[in-house]
Amino acid sequence: VMVGLFVLWPHLNTSDLGFHIGFSTLPISDTDDPAMINARFVGTDKNDRAFSVTADLARKIESNVTSFELEMPKADISLDNGTWLVLTAETGLYDSTNSTLDLAGAVNLYHDSGYEFRTQKAAINLKKGTAAGSEPVNGQGPFGSLKAEGFRLNDKGNTIYFTGHATVVLYPGASGLAR
Repeated sequence: VMVGLFVLWPHLNTSDLGFHIGFSTLPISDTDDPAMINARFVGTDKNDRAFSVTADLARKIESNVTSFELEMPKADISLDNGTWLVLTAETGLYDSTNSTLDLAGAVNLYHDSGYEFRTQKAAINLKKGTAAGSEPVNGQGPFGSLKAEGFRLNDKGNTIYFTGHATVVLYPGASGLAR
């Protein structure tokens, strides 16, 4: 019986009984339009302060080798005093040569001191530390809340101007009121 089993064993179908690791053949598609998943761009501004731009997906724009379409972009900007700004949006266009970022769709600006501003479009110059938008802005922070028709941000958020018709509601006893 042992000799018979020894002779017949190789002829039994045992391929379904074991664990196998195989290689899958993945078709290469969209080679004309490559994309980067979890893309990260880093740089410094004119004062050598660091910034980074990340995105869930980045695609190079054919007409310009230094411009990228971004899905779910996020820009992190460090300030001299140790605070930071974060900008997020649904889509964006990043020009790595000029360090500009155009954001669209649910644009949010967060400042680590508790300020949050929301709009639909913003144009950011990461080298100069400026941003601007002409779409309606809603915001809140330790001072209260505001609505405006647009904004200009200078010096990496140290100065923010709200343009057009603006309404501000101040909270009684709020400390650190904005100028």
